[in-house]
Amino acid sequence: MHSNHVHTIHGARHHFGWDRAIPPALTVAPGAGVAFECLDSSGGQLLATSTVAEVATLDFARINPVTGPVFVDGAEPGDVLKVTIEHFKPSGFGWTANIPGFGLLADQFREAALKIWSYDAQSLAPAAYSAQGRIPLKPFAGTIGVAPGEPGPHSIVPPRRVGGNLDVRDLAAGTVLYLPIEVPGALFSVGDTHAAQGDGEVCGTAIESPMSVALTFDLLKGERLATPRFTTPGPVARHLDVKGYEVTTGVGPDLMEGARSAVSQMIDLLARRHNLPAVEAYMLCSVAGDLRISEIVDQPNWVVSFYFPRVVFE
Repeated sequence: MHSNHVHTIHGARHHFGWDRAIPPALTVAPGAGVAFECLDSSGGQLLATSTVAEVATLDFARINPVTGPVFVDGAEPGDVLKVTIEHFKPSGFGWTANIPGFGLLADQFREAALKIWSYDAQSLAPAAYSAQGRIPLKPFAGTIGVAPGEPGPHSIVPPRRVGGNLDVRDLAAGTVLYLPIEVPGALFSVGDTHAAQGDGEVCGTAIESPMSVALTFDLLKGERLATPRFTTPGPVARHLDVKGYEVTTGVGPDLMEGARSAVSQMIDLLARRHNLPAVEAYMLCSVAGDLRISEIVDQPNWVVSFYFPRVVFE
């Protein structure tokens, strides 16, 4: 970090939803480094000892807490907050769940399911899913953003033009994120940390995992920005690429239906090939597989592809 002093915000300083009226937990100058202790997206409701019964009783008022907010001196509407993601300090514990009513295929998977993960927080070696499968890890923050300009409160669940629940896997160590500022001080918060996720997060959860994240803040004055943008430090899928992919496709006039078709076919393929219950294959797709738009110009049909890394089982 290029700051002499690194501040820490403990996990107790968290909030639910976005609201410009929430008082800052910390005020810093541009150039400052801050370490945030982030809770998992259940807000500590799911633990290493939890059972699937607890998924059905989750209190959704306590979902997706974010640590903060941080007031950045001199930040004004129309400026851009530059956030350098320095490093993560993972916990070694995580969970993935199928939550009834949530996820791309919620109509097909109506029953709760829960997978508890244990991984090496130091080495970040691939985490065991089963006797035959292991998931390559890549820690990142799922929810990262600043307060919207309109008076709140606003739900934390949907992403927004000022960031929030973006669930972009590549907001990992070394990435630089740029966020449009709509309120004085920016009022930045972060949470929903993940040990791994596929692009699309198709079942609605990743490897949800509490961890600390160290960030550095800078200010770009008067550099207007419509929505978040970011720069990665290098390759983004190297942890998955090594053995190639199995790929299914959805072809048709509706991108959402194409995505659902591609994922459904991959679930069928994984369940059949590896003798997995369908919901287990669905959760695997969420933590390790990538949805891609392969073609969006040859009307009337578009192509959505779902890439599942073979390294998980090989």
